[in-house]
Amino acid sequence: MAIKNIIFDFGQVLVYFQTKYMVDTYTDNLEDRKLLSEVVFDRLYWDRLDAGTISNEETVEQCKKRLPQRLHSLCEKIYYNWIYNIPEIEGMRELLKYLKSTYGVKLYLLSNISKYFSSHKDEIEILKELDGYVFSGEIGITKPSDAIFQHLLEKFNLKAEECIFVDDRIDNIEGAIRNGLNGYVFDGNAQKLKEYLDRILK
Repeated sequence: MAIKNIIFDFGQVLVYFQTKYMVDTYTDNLEDRKLLSEVVFDRLYWDRLDAGTISNEETVEQCKKRLPQRLHSLCEKIYYNWIYNIPEIEGMRELLKYLKSTYGVKLYLLSNISKYFSSHKDEIEILKELDGYVFSGEIGITKPSDAIFQHLLEKFNLKAEECIFVDDRIDNIEGAIRNGLNGYVFDGNAQKLKEYLDRILK
């Protein structure tokens, strides 16, 4: 059956999510950089943010408890500005435009990401190329759970076999395939992805 819908992950697929870049933007002190990166982007908090089980305020307060007082304001600045420090992966916005204009496919986002991000999605330029979104933090379900793929299909009335999911993690691709979708493991090369999609869409 023909592919009519392409679903993308966000971090490391449409944009770079690099904690070093997010932290280094705000301080030159090497020791502070290391400590802030370890604390502010600790999966202890970010897994819960993705699942929607911890608030921004709780996250920042818990981070501050692990940081010296002098870094508290910097902690807040880094946390509340990370969404503005996610440069697009080269060629991906152009690819989205190309896919829509050439093949008329629908484009969606399926991302493990926080409510904070989803509340600011209109400020993220590359997302304007997409037709719909599923953010894990909003629904309390994360990839690679079967439930999040079923939610996506039901929300947009999609047929699994008409979809291909693009993600940089093999476990998430396996989750998609388990639920009847096709999958592509993205390695950061937009041209390579374009060539693959050209082959299966033509």
